[in-house]
Amino acid sequence: MRRIPPTIASQHPDNAFAPYWDKAGRPFISAYQEIGEAVACFQDLGVSEYMWDWEGKHADAAAIDRLFSEHYDYFSKHRLGRDKFLTFRIPNIWKEKGYNLLQAMTVILSSEDFARDLKFRSRPLFEVILPMTERADQVMHMQKLFQKLARFKANDFAPDQPANTDYLELIPLVEGVESQLGVAELLADYVKLHKQHFGRTPSYIRAFLACSDSSLSSGFLAGILGNKLGICRLHAFAKQTGIPVFPFLGAGSLRFRGGLAPDTIDRFITEFPGVRTVTVQSAFRYDHSLKEVKAAIKRLEKELPVSKPRAIDRASQNALTAIIRHSAELYKNTLGGLIPDMEAVFKAVPKRRDRRQHIGLLAYARSMGQQSLPRAITFTGGFYSIGVPPEFIGFGRTLRSLKPADLQLLKREYPNLTNDIEAAGRYLNADNLRALAKRGKAWGQVAEDVHAAQAILDVEFGPRTADEKAHHKLAAAALALRDDQAILPDLISKMAGLRKSIG
Repeated sequence: MRRIPPTIASQHPDNAFAPYWDKAGRPFISAYQEIGEAVACFQDLGVSEYMWDWEGKHADAAAIDRLFSEHYDYFSKHRLGRDKFLTFRIPNIWKEKGYNLLQAMTVILSSEDFARDLKFRSRPLFEVILPMTERADQVMHMQKLFQKLARFKANDFAPDQPANTDYLELIPLVEGVESQLGVAELLADYVKLHKQHFGRTPSYIRAFLACSDSSLSSGFLAGILGNKLGICRLHAFAKQTGIPVFPFLGAGSLRFRGGLAPDTIDRFITEFPGVRTVTVQSAFRYDHSLKEVKAAIKRLEKELPVSKPRAIDRASQNALTAIIRHSAELYKNTLGGLIPDMEAVFKAVPKRRDRRQHIGLLAYARSMGQQSLPRAITFTGGFYSIGVPPEFIGFGRTLRSLKPADLQLLKREYPNLTNDIEAAGRYLNADNLRALAKRGKAWGQVAEDVHAAQAILDVEFGPRTADEKAHHKLAAAALALRDDQAILPDLISKMAGLRKSIG
């Protein structure tokens, strides 16, 4: 069986600083630079896999041609598809226009031809990520489309050439909390459909759980717990069916988006045992010293494959599910009243990658009810930049509602509960929150969350280090100047540097 990569470098645009390899010192990374970035991640950092994103952004269709042509010596020794892996994140045609899908699938086919001509035996591209997967038939539809395209190419375009492999590995990316709770049922349906069509079960499954969007849609606590239960249920499914399943987690640096940074490896492995692949996003790679980054990736490469998954009994799972749903309800009911006051701040969050517009013909929009939400990085960075980390929304009131036994269960299954909210709380500007609470009920509910969390967990929030105190002052200025689009982006960039992540 192929090697499962423990780390995948992704193009998530959450870096505060310029990449170490950019001589001009520009934090913005263009689509054209991503070829060199992929090689740097493999060669310099020791990452096993690189995610090539075709979802909602501009992608270089000549990726394989350029990698092999410009870096032949490296890839002749470190074969794509055997030693290093490039994995496309394709568009979800049920959520956005699928103009990129045919192009991405054609690249997968032509790259196999190119590799064959170069006498590379391994198929360089054979696996794709399907974002926002909600049903098993969506995964099977993509496999059938690829199979049809591969056979069409072989029969009509290159009948005198060796036929392309007509099977594509699919990685379902499950983003919403409710979908994560039902991930085992989704895989069971997928296995059934796969067997009906191909006459066999999959040889293995990589199942991708999102941290950012589960928190964005349902709140921090629900997102964390949804991922924990998802990982637990994936391993139970593998044990029950005998099909190897490799949980794959998409985590950013700040706690709201998963909390994986070079200085939080111990915390991450403790919270998510059994994860076999994890994203190392732009902030992870570029907002810390090169020495720290390489050491952290080396640890993940070594420790993730052997981390022992944690089993959670059914009664505890049911109790945690009830906490998830109550917490998500509090978060959603509060968030609607916060978004109107945040729109100017979201608009000022600096961009770090070539992306299509968030709305319109070519992209999709995330939403909650009638309100459109920004992407998770912008959302997280916006709230941090006014000194109100989004981890707090609904958090304290959820804790306050729990019976002692349920709070004890939560602390047992989420051992870094107090440490995580305390880490977020170092960027709290209580003065800003008090001023905002005078504007409306929703901000007052967030203040209530802060007070409840402090009382129940016996912690004090606020800045401690010099950098955190500087962030506190800049957040005060950002709130006062939030309608000034000329000044606000620079303030947000400075704060991002202090916390080592845009969002």
